[in-house]
Amino acid sequence: MTTNNSAPVALVTGATAGFGTAITRQLVKDGYRVIATGRRLERLQALAQELGDAVLPWQLDVSDKAAVRALPSCLPSNWQEVEVLVNNAGLALGVEKAWETNVDDWETMIATNISGIVETTRSLLPGMVSRNRGHLLFLGSTAGRYPYPGSNVYGASKAFVDRFTQNLRSDLLGKSVRVTNVAPGLCGGSEFSQVRLKDNDKAAAVYENTSPLTPEDIAQTVSWIVKCPAHMNVNYIEMMPVCQAAAGLAVDRTMS
Repeated sequence: MTTNNSAPVALVTGATAGFGTAITRQLVKDGYRVIATGRRLERLQALAQELGDAVLPWQLDVSDKAAVRALPSCLPSNWQEVEVLVNNAGLALGVEKAWETNVDDWETMIATNISGIVETTRSLLPGMVSRNRGHLLFLGSTAGRYPYPGSNVYGASKAFVDRFTQNLRSDLLGKSVRVTNVAPGLCGGSEFSQVRLKDNDKAAAVYENTSPLTPEDIAQTVSWIVKCPAHMNVNYIEMMPVCQAAAGLAVDRTMS
């Protein structure tokens, strides 16, 4: 597949699997050139081979602050005007209660889910502001709004996404730069649960007897948001499969 070198540029973090791969495919279908970033270069190269020169594979760990800060000047000149940034890279580690968890897992989630999006946003936002156009999209989660046992730092990191996006919009008032938090619920077809639980059988059990959202559902939602009229900002969009709903407040009846 060949592409128009004047086509708009999007950058997707965490493009090596799941949401990031599906979003990359969808944005290319929509006419974007996509800088597909992630840690596993071989997967990015395979995606570029599949989609052609509309994809620029770029090895990047969003927790590497120096690499992210250098990104705008390191990109090839005809790829530097990033109009859409999809802050997708993120992970959950463990479901232990707060006093039982591995603190290193907490630090890894903070470095990726919070510091990573802060760094990528700060790296690419000045260019969008100077051109007075662009769109920042963040992959949040229903975990940022609804607490559940074992979510602790993961849920808090997604709550950060929600507040960060709202405050960015406040800063950007008067600028033609849009900001959106996309918050999915139960979603299969990615590595999320395998990474979180470190056990394939336990990960598969998360989705037993359900019809969860898919990465393609998320990608199509991102596509719709990006295609909205330039004067329209989708602040927040939450999605769940019909088999899921927010649970009621828990009550422990043994503590009388």
